[in-house]
Amino acid sequence: MTNALITGATKGMGRAVAIAFAKQGINLSICSRNEQDLLDFKAEILSIAPQIQVYTLVADVSKRDDVKKFAEFTDKNMGFVDILVNNVGMYKHSFILDDSEDSFQKQVDTNLIPAYELYRFFGKRMVSVGKGHIFNICSIAAINPVVEAGVYTVTKYALLGLNKVMKLEMQPHGVKVTAIIPGSTLTDSWAGMQVDKDRMVLAEDIAAAIITIYNMSTGANVDELIVTPKFGQV
Repeated sequence: MTNALITGATKGMGRAVAIAFAKQGINLSICSRNEQDLLDFKAEILSIAPQIQVYTLVADVSKRDDVKKFAEFTDKNMGFVDILVNNVGMYKHSFILDDSEDSFQKQVDTNLIPAYELYRFFGKRMVSVGKGHIFNICSIAAINPVVEAGVYTVTKYALLGLNKVMKLEMQPHGVKVTAIIPGSTLTDSWAGMQVDKDRMVLAEDIAAAIITIYNMSTGANVDELIVTPKFGQV
């Protein structure tokens, strides 16, 4: 069977992607800082796809040691990871000049470092067998800067840059790399705000796109996919 690792899988886009892969019969390895969230989500997934295996670990992937622990846990329990979805991220609405002292490091540790570390861990295994698919969930902010979310924009630019390097490094080895670049998407980042879901991208739209890309022929790679609200950014 096919195996997938997804960071930030209990909420938002990660959750939708996990459910979509489960419906495809793909085994999952997921982590969260909240054990009850993991237990509840695992039960939900298995009610949808009882034939798959779901591995869970309590971990905070904004901490390098926890990222490595999660990678080793997945490798030990699941074996070869066919699909890596670097989804975890944090959004902070703040101008750089007004931002807190720890904001830059926190967002780098959440939005960039997990993708970098998991790539280094699993990328070598993918190269050794000549297959695999890495999805990096970036942001439209990586193309069109959002000045009122300055550090977030910088880290998403960096993640898209990392994706481009991954793509070139993996290309000779037959490993696929795709940047998913969503615009305004209805996730927990919008909690407490008045928004119209019909004017936004839904997490399920991103999941559907990833499934379609993954199921393309062996010789096809989608380098970057931009998905934005039809009426423009919210």
